[in-house]
Amino acid sequence: MSEANASATRITPGNALRPEDIALEVRTGLAKPSEDTAEYALRLGDDALILAQRLGHWISRAPELEEDIALGNIALDQLGHARSLLSYAGGAMVNDDGSAKSEDDLAYFRREHEFRSVQLFEQPNGDFAATIARQFVVSYYQFLLYSRLTESKDATLAAIAAKAVKEVDYHRDHAAQWVLRLAGGTEESRTRMIHGFRIMWPYVEELFRDDALTGRLAEAGIAVAPSSLKEDFDRLTGEVLTEAELEVPDVPAAPGGGRQGRHSEHLGYILAEMQVLAREHPGASW
Repeated sequence: MSEANASATRITPGNALRPEDIALEVRTGLAKPSEDTAEYALRLGDDALILAQRLGHWISRAPELEEDIALGNIALDQLGHARSLLSYAGGAMVNDDGSAKSEDDLAYFRREHEFRSVQLFEQPNGDFAATIARQFVVSYYQFLLYSRLTESKDATLAAIAAKAVKEVDYHRDHAAQWVLRLAGGTEESRTRMIHGFRIMWPYVEELFRDDALTGRLAEAGIAVAPSSLKEDFDRLTGEVLTEAELEVPDVPAAPGGGRQGRHSEHLGYILAEMQVLAREHPGASW
């Protein structure tokens, strides 16, 4: 059994695994992912971190008070996922002084090309319908991904996924209900929902691209091959779209490349806002 698996045996997938638990085990050497596993955790952590930043912008701006709270809570869930995954990823990465990189090191002191999130997560919020279109795609993808990751042979990843999937199941229902409401509402709301899907759907294909890293980890039983999620994603999202009397947009796929550090022009602006305080006052605490 690897050190990562052995260290996490006291935290079963059915129990809550806090970012602080992971960080402590990383600092004490009880949890140390392989380089491949760390890179995989970094990818998923970056996805969640960037989405949390995007959704947080809706607080005080949502169309109704209940959505201020709902989108804020979804953003906090995503931030929690990001903290856990980045804390684990940092166990295989070191600072100049030899210490493992923390979640803050990875969130605040990397440059744009060092982030590994796919481009869908960084797309602008647009209007409320566009945000719901993005959230609909993301929540179904993450639900399927985390459901499968609960069976990972890496016990830390399995435990992170077991907590995350319960939260993402709510995100999925929230997004689906809004798709149905907007598509079945006024002519204006339906038009905006259709437009939201058209501008977000080009980035869907990148979610399901396999590469050498996911191939190695999937074969080892640690990760999930992204392409293996596509059939269920199409089926589950298709059920909601059919009920809403919507069609999958016929749009070309965007080039993507986020997993290799190639991002749209939007990520730089997100990072400038997210990182400015930590960079202005490195090492500060309160």
